Amino acid sequence: MEKIRILHTNDLHSHFENWPKIRRFLQERQKVADNETVVTVDLGDFCDRWHPLTEATDGKANIKLMNQVHYDAVTIGNNEGIGNAKSELNHLYDEAEFPVILDNLFDKSTLQLPGWANEYKIMTTKAGTKVGLIGATAPFPLSYTPNGWDARNWTDILPNIVKFLRQEVDVLVLLSHLGISDDRLIAKDLPEIDVIIGSHTHHLFPNGEKVGNTRLAAAGRFGEYVGEVSLFLNEQHQINTTRANTFATAEMIRYPEDEAEIFRYTDEGKKLLQEKKVAWLPFELKVDQQEYSLVDETLAAVKKRGSTEAAILNTGLFLDDLSKGVVNQDELHMILPHPMHLIRVTLKGSDVIRMILEMEKNRHFLRNYPIRGMGFRGKIFGQLVYSGIQYDSTNHEVSWLNHPIDPQKFYSFTTVDHFMFIPFFPTIEIAGQTEFLFPEFIRTVLGDYLAQKYPLSLENKI
Repeated sequence: MEKIRILHTNDLHSHFENWPKIRRFLQERQKVADNETVVTVDLGDFCDRWHPLTEATDGKANIKLMNQVHYDAVTIGNNEGIGNAKSELNHLYDEAEFPVILDNLFDKSTLQLPGWANEYKIMTTKAGTKVGLIGATAPFPLSYTPNGWDARNWTDILPNIVKFLRQEVDVLVLLSHLGISDDRLIAKDLPEIDVIIGSHTHHLFPNGEKVGNTRLAAAGRFGEYVGEVSLFLNEQHQINTTRANTFATAEMIRYPEDEAEIFRYTDEGKKLLQEKKVAWLPFELKVDQQEYSLVDETLAAVKKRGSTEAAILNTGLFLDDLSKGVVNQDELHMILPHPMHLIRVTLKGSDVIRMILEMEKNRHFLRNYPIRGMGFRGKIFGQLVYSGIQYDSTNHEVSWLNHPIDPQKFYSFTTVDHFMFIPFFPTIEIAGQTEFLFPEFIRTVLGDYLAQKYPLSLENKI
């Protein structure tokens, strides 16, 4: 009986503190017996720009780490696809020693797969079994489209590629960055797929899951687990049985040199970012004060980038103050580590009023509300702050630039895309005309604004 083992990682999100253990584990498990074949894959979101080394190298340092364990194939997650400008993603895998398998992301200008992506990969085991690998990532058209990509639903793509490839291979495996609900649905709709290895929703299947004859597997998030799917085949290359397991990195041996390696990743990234000077502040910008306010400066920067008279942010975005003197990209990255873009939202006056009332209703609840994901890399949501919009809490009235709002007139404001994804302000998504502003992150927008208002040349004049 032939045995095929598929080792899988997913959603590391640049949590390099687990990487030394993961690397050793994969390298050890890649050693095989005579009747075994090992396939090693990653399901995306290996990169996350919250980590300074990922930020400083546009993710290329992550790819070098992946090369250490000889992945046979990977697919991308939204942090690779949306967390990079199109030009950055087009060069992210320049030095990759593995293929990227991706079937549902196309270059909007050519309507073809990008040059760094492959529609599928077929591997032949020592026993002659042909294993086909296909991949799909979560399509976010609101974010992908303005960045130059055409992200399509798996329902439009996978049935055809499965129908074609099923005739060419003995085993068909989907590398999925679609999430648990889609994986289960795919298993029902496309039972021709033998194995679906999942990610994106950070779900964990300690011993896998079966939907019909399809084996589902998933290994959580942040490198807290590594997964392994075992397939047992007969002499006709048909699957007899499947098994899935996950292995907790917390239970793996930690070597003394691991700490130095983990520190080196952070230190190298911070040093690279510190070399990139941005502005010179004649005073400290603090989050929690009115004069010389970091929040006010960011609101002004956001308004300028969005070409709007108003902006809305939340104070939980800001993880620290900005010190007086030279500002570098490391400091901007530390205070605003979020891979967030800006959006310009246009609403009818009556909807502006409704949105602000939604915000005021949720204000006290959100002040200390812990939140994670959807681009947010802080701790709590914090206070809502407006610029250009006023709210009279006594009379429950909303004003625009200190003037009454015309219910029929249209108004535009700029904020972070995070406000589109959280469920607290539904008017933005339901009634808003929303334009995503690419490619800058919020920290880049603030840095550009500070560079113009407080140029480095000020240091020699004051």
